[in-house]
Amino acid sequence: MKRVIVTTDSTAYLPQSYIEELNIRTIPLTLNWDGVEYRDGIDIQPDEFYTRLAKSSTLPTTSQTPVSTYNSLFQQLLEEDYAILTMPISSGISGSYDSAIQAWKTFKDAPIEVIDTHLVSMALSFQVLAAARAARDGASLEECKQVALEAYKHIGVYFVVDTLKYLHAGGRIGGGKRFMGTTLNIKPILEIREGKIEAVKSVISINKAIEAMVQLVEKDIDGRKPVRVSVFHALAEERARALLADITHRFHADESILSYVSPVIGSHVGPGTLSIAFMAGM
Repeated sequence: MKRVIVTTDSTAYLPQSYIEELNIRTIPLTLNWDGVEYRDGIDIQPDEFYTRLAKSSTLPTTSQTPVSTYNSLFQQLLEEDYAILTMPISSGISGSYDSAIQAWKTFKDAPIEVIDTHLVSMALSFQVLAAARAARDGASLEECKQVALEAYKHIGVYFVVDTLKYLHAGGRIGGGKRFMGTTLNIKPILEIREGKIEAVKSVISINKAIEAMVQLVEKDIDGRKPVRVSVFHALAEERARALLADITHRFHADESILSYVSPVIGSHVGPGTLSIAFMAGM
């Protein structure tokens, strides 16, 4: 049986220690800004990106992963004698999944599986970690795929943005459109639902938004064990660290991870975004 390798993309923004430990291959997505192309997390880092974004009069645009990039990745990994499980950003947010499918079709009988994760950021990372840990423990390609699909049922993610202008400009606001036109101090809470960004509720002030997110997560966890949590942010590290410490303690989390909203995703949500992802019962 071939060894299984899991691939994802930079929008997951999984800390490097996990990538190295579990031999996860990550493809960087790209963003274009003022005529310059940047590879997500390679040519531009989050703090630099969000500091510039907050002051910029222009907005970056993002690009899905080209089919050729997946072709090259698949060819390389097959030559290394791997079976491949590819887990890109949700098809409801990016066309990268379609690129992976197009590449997969050129390797007709090869041991490659591509799944639509319906997730992004650290929620995607929890799904990736579940599959990669199964691969490490010797699971087959089909078994790793089933682990990933099962993990999806145990994962949730909520986030609050400082302003809806970036989501609106990027056309990725989904059900959040009903919050447009509200006063500046209204903080919309959103989630990834069935692969798309959807509105949950709105509150006044970031502190109330954080508490509302924690309550939503607590309701979704519903006492299930084990619990894995992550807080990821866009230039809000102090608040993110405090929130991670709080929910790690409150939910008796078995694993907790601090991470960033990647620049490619950040171009659509903007600086100040704060997010909670969790996986419970698996």
